[in-house]
Amino acid sequence: MLNWDLLLNGQRRKDRLSRPSQTASANGRIELERDYDRILFATPTRRMGDKTQVFPLERNDSVRNRLTHSHEVSSLARSLGIRIAFDYPDKIFIGQPQQQLERCVPALLAAIGLAHDLGNPPFGHQGEQAIQRWFKQNQQQVFGSVDHPDATDFIHFDGNAQTLRLVTRLQILNDSFGLNLTYATLAALIKYPVSHQNAAQLGWKKGGYFVSEQNIVDDIWQQTGLAEGIRHPFTFLMEACDDIAYTVLDAEDIIKKDIASFSDLVDHLTHLNPDDPITQQVLTQAKSKNKEFKGADLSPKELNDVSMQMFRVYAISAMIGAALNSFVDNIQRILSAQIEPNKNLLNMSDANDFCTALRSFDRIHGYQHKSVLELELRGNNYISSLMDMLWLAIDEDGLFSQYAFRRISENYRRIYLNSEMSETYKKAQLLADAISGMTDSYLIHLHDELNNLYG
Repeated sequence: MLNWDLLLNGQRRKDRLSRPSQTASANGRIELERDYDRILFATPTRRMGDKTQVFPLERNDSVRNRLTHSHEVSSLARSLGIRIAFDYPDKIFIGQPQQQLERCVPALLAAIGLAHDLGNPPFGHQGEQAIQRWFKQNQQQVFGSVDHPDATDFIHFDGNAQTLRLVTRLQILNDSFGLNLTYATLAALIKYPVSHQNAAQLGWKKGGYFVSEQNIVDDIWQQTGLAEGIRHPFTFLMEACDDIAYTVLDAEDIIKKDIASFSDLVDHLTHLNPDDPITQQVLTQAKSKNKEFKGADLSPKELNDVSMQMFRVYAISAMIGAALNSFVDNIQRILSAQIEPNKNLLNMSDANDFCTALRSFDRIHGYQHKSVLELELRGNNYISSLMDMLWLAIDEDGLFSQYAFRRISENYRRIYLNSEMSETYKKAQLLADAISGMTDSYLIHLHDELNNLYG
């Protein structure tokens, strides 16, 4: 049985393993509250403002990017934290001091919600696939052979694993502890508690950390009472908030961009879920508001926009309620590590069919739309071409290589030179670090700069 005293461990790795910080900056905050602020003010957080959520190179400022998505996930997670800390302490946190829960729980959930996508590369999930594809196609060149053990982390490159690497290593201050977040926050950030090497045999669809961070992960698990294959309970809540945010809000953005209409969404959900109570509840409320708005002097676009705003309100409310009930109902199974790999709160809840239908709408009308696929292809080509050039900079000598190597972050180069991993692994990881740390526009700018010099 997991122990909340350990799961809410507010100690920091630097304080335990090195000399404690002498900086008196708490200002009345507890350690778990400070984590949110450290993440908020970190440079990689600001960079998410120029990283794709769904629509690459989007010029419409009202359409979400990776940063606005992360703030929305953080807000939803904080709300769930308030609910479980204030309304269900006796069911979830038996024996824990109430005052501590009311401060720690919402703060921790807000922090992991804000940080969960920090490691995602440019151009969204297509960026992940572009990195994976490049390493798979260049295994012989990079690793010396096909199916080399060092290749596993990179042909399965994942933004979740890169997030942990970023907050524990890459975001350097003046030591090797990254942002030096608390053990509780680090543990809850590990969405998939297995390595890429062990994921398939343990039943997980992907790994959640790289071999290079194995020692850090072992330390996190030891200090929080977790182990391989066992998630922190709050990871379930953060994952639910992420799923709610992207399924509902991606649909809103699809309609905001005039790719589909509110009526298209209603028809899609009605067709797929004619008898689902939550679907019908949300649609009844949203259609009632739509009918009310039709009496106002609104253009078709305005009618779509305001109708979707109300759909968003009702859909998020229903899904948050379902995720909360699912967490409370399953808390003993979660604390006993009895939840099967890849199971989540929403697919164990009454909102499962509604969530599935929304994902289907997003995929058909958004992710597979010609304009989206065209921009994703352009982003994929930029990433692949830039990786070709940066690999020369890392692996070869020459005037161009020396110039291009200096265009990689100084932090990343320092970490590369000090890494204890094998030479092939180190070089591949420097390339992955460099690409994933870029924004959409910076990647295009650097690509064009180097391409002009290389060509």
